[in-house]
Amino acid sequence: MTPAIVEGRACGTCTLCCRLPDIDDLNKPADEWCRHCVAGQGCSIYQDRPMLCRDFVCHWLTREGLGDEWAPQRSHLMVYGEGQQITVLADPDYPDLWRHPPYMPQFKAWASNAEARGGYVIVFWRDEVLKI
Repeated sequence: MTPAIVEGRACGTCTLCCRLPDIDDLNKPADEWCRHCVAGQGCSIYQDRPMLCRDFVCHWLTREGLGDEWAPQRSHLMVYGEGQQITVLADPDYPDLWRHPPYMPQFKAWASNAEARGGYVIVFWRDEVLKI
């Protein structure tokens, strides 16, 4: 079941999810633009997009506690969850932004909260992988 979108939030012109993740079904490497992305508009194959894309839900859209500073176009982060894991994909063009407040303190809080249940936060930035 897809979580509800927080009132007033929408992807708008954000297309970060078309750039940061690796999408095998589209032969799209991480940190490169998807060939189906239309800048500022979104996916040109939206109705026929792969299941990985269909299943993706951005935390900023669904988590009321995340303020505007977490909007992907502002934070340059793609944050999503799967089970007890929270995954963060950081835009390689903004190398240190994710390491500073409000982001890193929140990652640590999420990790601390998830640890008791075997969960964690993992950050991917360029070739770095950091488990928090």
